[in-house]
Amino acid sequence: MKIDRSSGILLHITSLPSPHGIGDMGPAAYEFVDFLHNAGQKYWQILPLNPTEYHLGNSPYSSPSAFAGNVLLISPELLVDEGYLVKSDLKHSFQFAKDHVVFEEVIKYKKKLLEKAWNKFRGNKDSHKGYAGFCRKNKSWLDDYSLFMALKAHLNNTGWMNWPEELRDRKPAALKKVKLELDEHIEKEKFLQFLFFSQWKSLTTYSHKKGIRFIGDIPFYVSYDSADCWANTKYFKFDANKRPLSVSGVPPDYFSETGQLWGTPVYDWNALGKDNFHWWMERIKQNMLLFDVVRFDHFRAFSAYWDVPAGDETAINGTWQKTPGNAFFKTIKEVYPDLPFIAEDLGSLDEHVHKLRDRYALPGMKVLLFAFGDDMATNPYIPHNHLRNSIVYTGTHDNNTVKGWYQRTSRQERRRLTAYFGRRVMHTNVAELFQRMCLMSVADLVIIPMQDILGLGEEAMMNQPGTINGNWLWRMQRESLTSALERKLKTLNTVYGR
Repeated sequence: MKIDRSSGILLHITSLPSPHGIGDMGPAAYEFVDFLHNAGQKYWQILPLNPTEYHLGNSPYSSPSAFAGNVLLISPELLVDEGYLVKSDLKHSFQFAKDHVVFEEVIKYKKKLLEKAWNKFRGNKDSHKGYAGFCRKNKSWLDDYSLFMALKAHLNNTGWMNWPEELRDRKPAALKKVKLELDEHIEKEKFLQFLFFSQWKSLTTYSHKKGIRFIGDIPFYVSYDSADCWANTKYFKFDANKRPLSVSGVPPDYFSETGQLWGTPVYDWNALGKDNFHWWMERIKQNMLLFDVVRFDHFRAFSAYWDVPAGDETAINGTWQKTPGNAFFKTIKEVYPDLPFIAEDLGSLDEHVHKLRDRYALPGMKVLLFAFGDDMATNPYIPHNHLRNSIVYTGTHDNNTVKGWYQRTSRQERRRLTAYFGRRVMHTNVAELFQRMCLMSVADLVIIPMQDILGLGEEAMMNQPGTINGNWLWRMQRESLTSALERKLKTLNTVYGR
């Protein structure tokens, strides 16, 4: 992937300001594109756009579908513009917080609005030619997803692995019967996806006109209770009853004596390879329709993954299993010769991971928060060791903010910071110093989380790995996007040649 020397901002859609309790694809998204353009930025990086679930902590990395869009991101204002709602429909009694998302309230509110939009649509759906075309174009995943969601609602939100056997195992006669019974609900799910993808297409068209490109994210694993697992059981390590034989995680390390047990199903790479990685290729194709560049989360698992026996309470008994990464990326390269992908190559890696990344010239990630340990001089994340073909971040969505991190650093780390920067580092200037350090790097692309551009503390963390509650909530205030900040960012880019 060829990247000119440039910069961008990491901000998830949910973090945008809006009067509806959650950021969405409406006016504030267009305003943020304008802000990026005026500030001399070239990229807007976001987190996965897939549906989230309240009982799983609203994580965009735990979804019932690797293909569908999150309907909570549908803009009510745009639904009014499109004729599905009227302005009076947007009135509500909720007291939405401005600085964080209260998902329980947002879900109730958006569900009510989307139901109104659906009722308006179904009264005259034959006039919507775009809808029929969308359904045909996305049939390969949309039919299974909409049926899956309708069935889950019909069966009191029970996981598919506990459905009646004929539905769990997708017996044709049983599926034919429920499709007739649940036809209305299935149609509604398709319509909501039509709304999502229509609004997203409008936003990306606008951003491209402004010279802004999107960087998206593909989680490596998918949730067990998902349309993907239910409709593609042969691609996962399941037993005859569709129960996982092994699950995902990472091995013990400095941070955890027992490793991390993620618990999602692991892929049957032999079965995937026999089909020329068809399911993965379809997934990549879907993401390339959404984004200009895609980040592969947990890239190291394309070389080898940690395979934990199902039923284990920790990840300590897992084993490394090889992944046919070379064959996989060779297949991708045939379809996407420019390989517009970023390798999330953080964590404990080995030579094989580096070789796979470098064989396909995929840019890796350099995170400044990881650079100031006692190995500072030789640390691969320290700026003097950066490589051109890489993306530099102050931190990611899984880290504390720079200011929050600094306030928890040891005395030794603060001494190293002062020695490296050649000036006194304090909580009041550390975020800007880190930003400048990224921008002066030789790396082709710099991405700064919006929280660090605003110099916010740990109250603005997006996610704390290993915890379920209190994540994915932070929202930016509308007044944060000032013309002074635009000028400052543009000036910094001029100074550092971006």
